[in-house]
Amino acid sequence: MKISKMQIKRKDTSGTAEEIAFHRVIESAKNEEERICYDPYAVHFIGPELLKFFEATACNYPEAKARLEEMYRLFPGTQNSIVARVRYFDDYLQNCIDEGIEQLVILGAGYDTRAYRIVGLKEKVKVFEVDYQGTQKVKTEKIKEIFGSLPHHVTFVDADVGSEKLFKNLLKHRYNQTQKTLFIMEGLVYYLPPENVETLLSSIVQNSGSGSKIIFDYFPQSMVDGTCELEVGNLIYERVKQSGEPLKFGIKDGTVEEFLKERGFSHIQNVTSEDYKKAYFYGKNENREVCSLYSFVHAMVEH
Repeated sequence: MKISKMQIKRKDTSGTAEEIAFHRVIESAKNEEERICYDPYAVHFIGPELLKFFEATACNYPEAKARLEEMYRLFPGTQNSIVARVRYFDDYLQNCIDEGIEQLVILGAGYDTRAYRIVGLKEKVKVFEVDYQGTQKVKTEKIKEIFGSLPHHVTFVDADVGSEKLFKNLLKHRYNQTQKTLFIMEGLVYYLPPENVETLLSSIVQNSGSGSKIIFDYFPQSMVDGTCELEVGNLIYERVKQSGEPLKFGIKDGTVEEFLKERGFSHIQNVTSEDYKKAYFYGKNENREVCSLYSFVHAMVEH
């Protein structure tokens, strides 16, 4: 069975979004006691090529198994860090729901499925999924196929997340600037130019209610400027560059708290690979390697 190289490059949709969905598919297929995250809808968001590859790995075809092992060898720990990110963001969102958030804004939503699978979300929270029209067109078509119609608690907003017009578009779709809101930016900020990250964070501070929070993941600056000493960092850089979505923004090691404090945030908590390794990879999973280049951070808007 011939499996072509897993390299996705598309004009109107995000190949990266599909690859991340594929990681969720792989993890969700594991036994309940072993998997780190679970997304029953992710399989609907991978194309025929990746679906064929997944089915081949599930059937233990030697070529497919060898390719998957090669991916793990070339990018050690990245699969595990990505699924840990999904799980951590899921847990953080659940905590925010329990604390009474009123709105959820998923920026660069891609094929994020939290609006459809997180318990209690649709009953309590208004959700805004923000992304480009091409990706959203594919997303909404798939959502209709899965559920029969688009859920009433989700609003799809076509907008450039790094633009000053972001919140103008959100307000047109009945976003409320006074409500307690969580902004999820998963797999996003490192694809934005630094000036767009500045605009985005400033806009969030200026257009969100008391108690609003942000959560995002980030890479070290060394991965963006080419000084990363880890080979996996250079491989990730080249891979996403070839996919048409190059890395543009990073944060220097040890400076994320200062970075966010200077931009109007407090209650900042940085989450390193050591932190999520300890939180999720124990028992049967204790030997699963994570990638030290993936870090997460969450913070509250300072009002």
